[in-house]
Amino acid sequence: MSIFKTSTACLALLGSVSAAPLMAQTLEYWVYSDFAQGEALALQQEFIAEFEASHPGVKINISGKGDDDLTAGQIAGAASGTLPDVFMNGLAVGAQLVEVGALANIHDQWMAMPQAYRDQFDKEAIASCSPAPDEMYCLPYTGFGEIMFRNLTVLEEAGIDTSVPPATWDEWYAQMQKVKEAGKFAMPDQTQVFNSVASTYAIVGDLDGWGIDFDSKTTRIQPETYAKVLQLFVDMAPLNSGSSRNDQGTKDLFITNQLAFHVVGPWVDPTYKQAAADSGLKYDFVLVPGMTEGQHGGIKSYEILGVAPGENQQIAWEFAAYVAEKEQMVRWASLLSRYNGNAAAMADASVAELPLIARSVEAVKYAIDVMPPYFVGAYPNCYRSIVTDNAAAVADGDMTPEEGAEELVAELNDCLAE
Repeated sequence: MSIFKTSTACLALLGSVSAAPLMAQTLEYWVYSDFAQGEALALQQEFIAEFEASHPGVKINISGKGDDDLTAGQIAGAASGTLPDVFMNGLAVGAQLVEVGALANIHDQWMAMPQAYRDQFDKEAIASCSPAPDEMYCLPYTGFGEIMFRNLTVLEEAGIDTSVPPATWDEWYAQMQKVKEAGKFAMPDQTQVFNSVASTYAIVGDLDGWGIDFDSKTTRIQPETYAKVLQLFVDMAPLNSGSSRNDQGTKDLFITNQLAFHVVGPWVDPTYKQAAADSGLKYDFVLVPGMTEGQHGGIKSYEILGVAPGENQQIAWEFAAYVAEKEQMVRWASLLSRYNGNAAAMADASVAELPLIARSVEAVKYAIDVMPPYFVGAYPNCYRSIVTDNAAAVADGDMTPEEGAEELVAELNDCLAE
């Protein structure tokens, strides 16, 4: 079957093919910068061409934006009336976008879709977009369950058996120490970025003790549990590279066999895969160990597709719904080995057998949400900076883990009360 025959079949399933617009409509479509280059851009352009062919008079302009530019542009566009019609962003900033009027409530359009379409999606992912019975502000798009990339050369040179990944924190920490003794770095500095602090929390705690209770305007973090988390930062402090998980320097260290572990999302895999081809990098990816065997750390989240309110909302919704439909998500996952929120696509045989997809699907079962609950309230900036500053201070020895945990909870509650 040709792409365009597939496209027609998919659009028929959606049940949302409208008559040709009475006048030309141009939609602005903002995506993450890495979705607007190379193979990812070519595939996005295929989706656009298919949709335009089925909707005469519709023109879609795709623009790539950096993470901060996406959010800033959407906030500014809501204020000035120049919002893009369809756009991506992270689930964690969804509440902020709702507060400024950037996201349309698509609940009624979602409910008007065929049951077969709605059943394609991961139910928890849809729930994340739906804070109340009659509200829905996004379609889950691509996503991740965090995994641990291992540099096998560094580990083997440190005398570590790489045939079986570490099953617990104690086993993992023992390997980190061996790597340090061999003159290499074990990990990036996990205190520099909020997501890496959250990832480390997930090794110890569960979702009930993470995030914000927006009804009481207090943090859910419990000092007793968090003191154990802070101890992990203390343990890792002499073993880390000094660079954050997001720094280019961290990837460079991993590629040049100076760094053993990199806990992060699957988006670094294309870089490491290219390095394997170019320079012989030996690596794999496994689940993040937890405190006890059978438990795992790491975080999860989704990139979302949002639709702006306004005169183009209906046709923008139809395009977003088409992009997120199974056939498109199968093609996306097959091309880039990226997990996404369409469960039917993830279960497709051509996708499920891909190693990175399989590991990501497994990781999502254990990982915790980055900034829950979603679409209930926006996290104030002071919250994230307090968390990272506190972790760094304890790792530097300015406070004991117990002192740091007590201070963190008090500071976060003050931040939320403002």
